[in-house]
Amino acid sequence: MGDQPPYLRIAADIRQRVRDGDLRPGDRVLSTRQIARQWGVALATATKALTALRLEGVVEARPRVGTVVAGPEAVDAPPPARRTAEPELTRARVVRAAMEIADAEGLAALSMRGVAARLGVAAMSPYRYVGSKDELVALMADAAYAEVAPPDASPRGWRARVEAGARALWEVCRRHPWVAQIGPLSRPLVLPHLMAHGEGMLAALEGSGLDARTRFDIHLLIYSHVQGLAVNLEREVQAQAATGLTEDEWMDGQEAAMRAILTSGRYPALTRTLTAFDGGYDLDLDALFHFGLTPLLDGIALIVEGAAPRA
Repeated sequence: MGDQPPYLRIAADIRQRVRDGDLRPGDRVLSTRQIARQWGVALATATKALTALRLEGVVEARPRVGTVVAGPEAVDAPPPARRTAEPELTRARVVRAAMEIADAEGLAALSMRGVAARLGVAAMSPYRYVGSKDELVALMADAAYAEVAPPDASPRGWRARVEAGARALWEVCRRHPWVAQIGPLSRPLVLPHLMAHGEGMLAALEGSGLDARTRFDIHLLIYSHVQGLAVNLEREVQAQAATGLTEDEWMDGQEAAMRAILTSGRYPALTRTLTAFDGGYDLDLDALFHFGLTPLLDGIALIVEGAAPRA
């Protein structure tokens, strides 16, 4: 064991914890960052350890959850035979592997070495297909937007088409929470498939009677509504990877502090509001997105109606 590479020792330790029942099917295992801190290794080494376990079927990556223990039948599976040749790489495989890392543990966990480790290839191999991490992230985002087609012109009326476009953008972010973290609104991403979504939104507004600047402003407002809420999806992934706590577990830890706030008498409106909830308040970002989209479209409708020619 002493002469084993560090990633194999880490994998063996996690595998043993699964066998001993300390980690059960569905339980989250340590994230790459937690492994790196606990064992004092690089993120790429941590990724390689998780990749080895994933290839054995001991763990699996779940988007917006992280890496979890797979079914019990995989625990005693023999390790895969050592590969003698590097598997064939393509740009698509590199991008897909990077997306899987970002989906499971957030964009902050992504590195070129980590991608290579996940693919089981030499550290520099991905650079034959992608020039830099920034280029890789752009390719990842474009691939993510390609997964959800922008709505066609079939919905009648600008509102139905704009609403369908907003829901499509939200679906992209739900599938890949890290997408909302890439690039501020002031530095737009010039990606073909993102442009296709923008094209659909602007085409829906062309018959509204609004001038070009107003149409473009509305398009940006819709995008900002999606992005502004979606950034919280990725932040939750990052928080879970960094702390090992789920959202509910973290909230349980804040109970004493919140109780002190509510009983202090300094925040009467907040106290009345929070204590009026039947069973507490569960944040549902999907519901909040749809709730916010309706009044946003109502307000846009007033602008469109004001621009429409009088009969």
